[in-house]
Amino acid sequence: MKNIIFKSTTIVLALSLIVSCNAVQNANKTQKGAAIGAAGGAVIGGIIGNNVGKNGNTALGAIIGAVVGGAAGGYIGNRMDKQAERIEEEIPGAEVTRVGEGINVTFNEDAGVYFDTNRSDVKGTSASTLDKLAGIFKEYPNSNVLVEGHTDSAGSEEYNWSLSQQRAESVTSYLVSKGISSGRFTTKWYGETQPRESNETAEGKAKNRRVELAIVASEELKQEAYEKTN
Repeated sequence: MKNIIFKSTTIVLALSLIVSCNAVQNANKTQKGAAIGAAGGAVIGGIIGNNVGKNGNTALGAIIGAVVGGAAGGYIGNRMDKQAERIEEEIPGAEVTRVGEGINVTFNEDAGVYFDTNRSDVKGTSASTLDKLAGIFKEYPNSNVLVEGHTDSAGSEEYNWSLSQQRAESVTSYLVSKGISSGRFTTKWYGETQPRESNETAEGKAKNRRVELAIVASEELKQEAYEKTN
């Protein structure tokens, strides 16, 4: 888990956060959700989420910020383990990371979701990849999805902002066209402001031209988790 630096209003809360992060780092996948909750649940998750987002990874921030924690968090984590495994099986090139009670998925050119220069339409290999993802979302209907668009630094900031919006919205629209409820999606875009790698190299730019997903529990899954664990 990436280091998280933030200000806390109390020493107790700060210590709780340290315990929480250590627990998540050392736990197995299903235990991660419960470990976060043991040190303060959704309140702590929200504080971590806000600070991760400020440090340039809003997808990760959204996942941690949505934490439920405790036994319910462990229940949700188990469901997310299975969904993450399905994504890895069906889309080998995708970078799939289990975080807390959610899943972070990064698609770039290597993962089969890419766009022609200055274009935002989904076609070819990208369409095939998203078809597989839509099938998995149908298998796991009780999860919500944040879709984020990012670009490299080529071109003006204003242009890249617009391009990242078009591409994120294109991915969301494509998945909705495959029968996934639009109510499950939130779509955001960040232009060139959140690079993963240096834009000084062609390889770095390729990694920065990406769409990221944050997959979290829906309210229905949270309610199910509470009912099953209380």
